[in-house]
Amino acid sequence: MTAQNPRAAIGLMLFTTFIFAAQDGISRHLASEYNVLTVVMIRYWFFAAFVIARSAALPGGVARVARTRQPLLQIGRGVLLAAEICVMVVGFTLLGLVESHAVFIAHPLIVAALSGPVLGERVGWRRWVAIGVGFVGVLIILRPGFRVFAPEALVPLLAAAMFALYALLTRHAARSDSAETSFFWTGVAGAVAISLVGPFFWEPMRTAADWAWMATLCVTGALGHFTMIKAYDLAEASIVQPFAYFQLAFGAAIGITVFGEVLEWPVALGAAIILGAGLFTLWRAHVVARRSARRV
Repeated sequence: MTAQNPRAAIGLMLFTTFIFAAQDGISRHLASEYNVLTVVMIRYWFFAAFVIARSAALPGGVARVARTRQPLLQIGRGVLLAAEICVMVVGFTLLGLVESHAVFIAHPLIVAALSGPVLGERVGWRRWVAIGVGFVGVLIILRPGFRVFAPEALVPLLAAAMFALYALLTRHAARSDSAETSFFWTGVAGAVAISLVGPFFWEPMRTAADWAWMATLCVTGALGHFTMIKAYDLAEASIVQPFAYFQLAFGAAIGITVFGEVLEWPVALGAAIILGAGLFTLWRAHVVARRSARRV
């Protein structure tokens, strides 16, 4: 068992969120020039290769890591995440990084709201209030009634809902399968699924620079997943998870400095409300988990 080191874990999570934000910036650039399915498919091919190579290096190899009692659930998770990534990248091209990330950070609130019906977990009134407050933040960002409502504003919200469902299915899968097994199926199932569709929309990179950006996207994807795994290996999820929100800050910074996006005050206010509500739900979930552990 790896020795716990919360400070190193937090540093790794901050580095991971920066990597993922950089990935989002590269995806925004490539998806504005090429079909989204092409970009995500190439990324997933590299991701699957990384997952298989990592599994092969573990005791028992791929045969042990891939063994699962719930193959349909694992395949469904992998396909759902691949679809969510496609939807989110479309959101980047329609809205930019700033607004897309501001809405997407609502996914922990959706997780909390759905944890009852999906996992049978009890959600107390405090978390329900936080969920309600968080969605007020979403409405502030979308501003229905105060401007001509753009349907594309719902794209990152759909991505947040899809990612929340993926997170819940991952927690359900964890009741029977190890994290290594779930990680394997995430990469392989997603790669197979998108490879069934992506070739029909294939667009080869037209310049050496774009191939370089695509290679960077693939490498950073593998690196980001590796550093995230190490972060959760060095500290409890309740310590590390709140720092994942820094992806919003890094993503917004890239959107403003690289793509010339503007941070409007309703977006900043709504994101702050969502962030506060999300952190509160994480804290309450941690408190409830500790109380339950003491009773055992």
